Amino acid sequence: MAINIPGLISIIIFYIIVMVVGIWASRKKKTSGGSVESEEVMLAGRNIGVFIGIFTMTATWVGGGYINGTAEAIYSNGLAWCQAPLGYSLSIALGGLMFAKKMRSRGYITMLDPLQENFGSRMGGLLFLPALCGEIFWSAAILAALGATISVIIDLEPNTSIIVSCCIAVFYTLIGGLYSVAYTDVIQLFCIFIGLWLCIPFSFLHEAVGDMSLNSTDWLGSVKLSDAGIYIDYWFLLILGGIPWQVYFQRVLSSKSVFKAQMLSYVASVGCLLMAVPAVMIGVVAKATAWNETTYGLPLTKDQSSLVLPLVLQYLTPPAVSFFGLGAVSAAVMSSSDSSILSASSMFAHNVYKLIFRQNASEREVIWVIKISILIVGALATAMALIVKSIYDLWYLCSDLVFVILFPQLLCVIHFKTYCNTYGSLAAYILGFSLRVLGGEKIIGLRPVIHYPFFDEAIGQRFPFKTLSMLVSLVTLLVISAFSKWIFEMNYLPAKLDIFRCVINFPESTKKTQGPKQGEELVLESNVKKMIGKINQAVEPEI
Repeated sequence: MAINIPGLISIIIFYIIVMVVGIWASRKKKTSGGSVESEEVMLAGRNIGVFIGIFTMTATWVGGGYINGTAEAIYSNGLAWCQAPLGYSLSIALGGLMFAKKMRSRGYITMLDPLQENFGSRMGGLLFLPALCGEIFWSAAILAALGATISVIIDLEPNTSIIVSCCIAVFYTLIGGLYSVAYTDVIQLFCIFIGLWLCIPFSFLHEAVGDMSLNSTDWLGSVKLSDAGIYIDYWFLLILGGIPWQVYFQRVLSSKSVFKAQMLSYVASVGCLLMAVPAVMIGVVAKATAWNETTYGLPLTKDQSSLVLPLVLQYLTPPAVSFFGLGAVSAAVMSSSDSSILSASSMFAHNVYKLIFRQNASEREVIWVIKISILIVGALATAMALIVKSIYDLWYLCSDLVFVILFPQLLCVIHFKTYCNTYGSLAAYILGFSLRVLGGEKIIGLRPVIHYPFFDEAIGQRFPFKTLSMLVSLVTLLVISAFSKWIFEMNYLPAKLDIFRCVINFPESTKKTQGPKQGEELVLESNVKKMIGKINQAVEPEI
């Protein structure tokens, strides 16, 4: 297998451009107020404007899985089953409507902050697990997709491209934090847009591409009545399950103001939908192509449907154009993988290391933990992309857990915080997780223990059991919280049995008369304490 040298050169040039932009953006971190605090790394000092925010939000969702998956869905099942573009667009808009304002106005640092604030640091650490797995598996899945794409177009061994891509993403994320991630996202989004649209006219005009009208090629698809439950489940999974991800809230919380946090959510939702258009068109082209009449020489099999986009770039466009398309796919992958790596590292450093193990950790110590975490998370994602064959399937299962477990918990602490406590949170976590896992997952060989209505031995669950699991988790959280509050306040159980200390057996340091300080109040109080400490240090020698 001979490596395509011009294609390899084009990839190297693209990576150099991304690297230079990432290093340049890291200089902003050092010059923004001279701060070395962890917020500077995790949230770019809350200094992300609308323009950069829209680009980085859009680029985060428009990843390799998004572009490749959209083309694959059109080719395999038609537009009717291509739910991700519209689903994720609605998800971002709904996040802006329901969560962005409250999260940003309270000055949180990560998505897990309100959960730990209401349920305690240890319960927050438990909720960190599905969020962490989702970020790592997602990053690994898109790195694996990049390896497959590059191997098709330039005949480069997939493992090499995976390792190099992740190393570059880790490097500029390490030195620049969210500044580097955000500014490289701008370049990457332009590459995606230009690269894919450049390929469209050439692929449309290829002689092997037939009539693309619905009379000749059924690219619209259809939904059978028997599949309605599965179809509904996918919609709720995409729309509601797409909200509780740190990659989304990192952009929201880094915005300069509450208004801008909401604005970038609404505009980015439209951007995500528009960015899917060229991928949809590529899927239509692939479906109308007689592949045995191309230099590929064989009809596409079902196993090759995931490679539809790189195959169109390779066999239906001139080499120079396909290299631009390859740059677009590489950009899509890196724009998502760097965001996931930073998000997982931020949650671990802030919500696990600082709030659970080292409450008195200095800002510099937290920054070092973030950097070490970036290296570890990047290494884990790369290793999984190289070793595990069903990474996309693992991410798929983790996204289900994010939907079933995290969404109801986040919804309650933001909108119904007075009606929930740690007992309800733990019960909802266990029950939601159990119902989802016991429902089985065919793509990873997990056999169903519970047979929901309309179960089919060949197909599996046909009832929207994932949405049911989420709703049961939501109801459980509220009901158990109310029950535990009632049973302790009515003295049916003694105060000493309130082991989570969240109903009546509060720690001595907790004052119930004044609600817990939140977000920016805590930041202000911390700054005031630091100033008083410095004044005392200055005065003591004189005394």
